[in-house]
Amino acid sequence: FNPQGLANTAWAVATSGVNAPKLFEAIAAEVIPRLEDFRSQELSITLWAFAKAGSFKPRLFDAAAAAALPRLDKCNPQQLSNMAWAFATAGIAAPTFFEAVAASAVAQIDRFDSQNLANMAWAFATLNVEAPELFGAVATAAASRL
Repeated sequence: FNPQGLANTAWAVATSGVNAPKLFEAIAAEVIPRLEDFRSQELSITLWAFAKAGSFKPRLFDAAAAAALPRLDKCNPQQLSNMAWAFATAGIAAPTFFEAVAASAVAQIDRFDSQNLANMAWAFATLNVEAPELFGAVATAAASRL
């Protein structure tokens, strides 16, 4: 499978609710060495799917955090919030990753919809990540839309 095929397969199985730990193990084994080939959309979908399926693979999440860092500024709000949600759901605190996610989110907070804002705030709060600038930006953005 190419990166899109891997991401789509993980997403489909995760959304179906089918318990497929061997499949997720195999997908992780394929994804980790090829993370540089994944676009932001494919990376965020893959991480979301693993978290949704309860397949918390620390090696995958650690490798994905490192691979995502140089391109977080190119991620859209949904991709950023999905990745943050996935890490929080998996219980994987990645301080450098979350610091970079916060900076990227603050830079484009006006593009976040209410779901993106909520997911981002929830992820940071769930992992107890201190990000006062992000929380301030989320609060301002949410208040301006009420």
